[in-house]
Amino acid sequence: MKPPPFEYHAPRDLDEALRTLAEVRGKVLAGGQSLIPMLNMRLAAPGHLVDINRVQGLAIMEAARDGVRVGATVRHSQAERTGAHPLLGRALRLVAHPVIRNRGTVVGSLVHADPAAELPAVLAVLGGSVRVARWQGQVRDVGAEEFFVGPMESAVQPGELAVSAYFPALGPRTGAAFEEVARRHGDYALAGVCAVVTLDEDGRVETARLACIGVGPVPVVVDVTESPADAARIVRDRVEPEGDIHASAAYRRHLVGVLAERAVRNATREAEARGA
Repeated sequence: MKPPPFEYHAPRDLDEALRTLAEVRGKVLAGGQSLIPMLNMRLAAPGHLVDINRVQGLAIMEAARDGVRVGATVRHSQAERTGAHPLLGRALRLVAHPVIRNRGTVVGSLVHADPAAELPAVLAVLGGSVRVARWQGQVRDVGAEEFFVGPMESAVQPGELAVSAYFPALGPRTGAAFEEVARRHGDYALAGVCAVVTLDEDGRVETARLACIGVGPVPVVVDVTESPADAARIVRDRVEPEGDIHASAAYRRHLVGVLAERAVRNATREAEARGA
């Protein structure tokens, strides 16, 4: 299949890209691993396509003690290889296949906002943010809790460009885990759970947060600090899965509980190891 006709723009710097987005209503092309199939299947028909791959400064990763900032054209494989953020790297290894990760971008996956995708869950459980820019210097940082609006819908407005994403670092005595089940390796998960657990100096759970995918319109963040041992029940009470040809709603609800218990256990073990 072929995409519908569109006008192609290839800005060379950020100002030109933002000016173009302010002047036309179009889609941004970064990795294209979601957008191109949607165009070919006529699920999207933008009049303009703005390719940001030539824009200088968007392929940079900045790692600091408090977290990692990932530019808009940083590929999945690039972010995975750096090892700058252990939880991000762990999630990226679950994304599709190497050929997809060589082109797909971290920020593009966040903006695509697929409720079954791994990276939105990582941003959500860490309490990260996405930096969004508009022509004439208007920049805003949108927290994960506000960024994911609905299925395939983010807070990025027409005329705006998501220029980077910020993933806070894991603190001391903190462990993380990502557990999911897919029909085949590389497929979107039927359900998945990302967990971050922090222990106090006595080895007791200080905080425990989960982000669940595939069981709601956006990543479902659940705080199980008060009862980490009861994570399965708490998560099952919070999620709103839907059934489809791959799995029933009841199966997804059961599965996400199993994965929540497993993720909390594995994140706690890692936190104990890091605190030893």
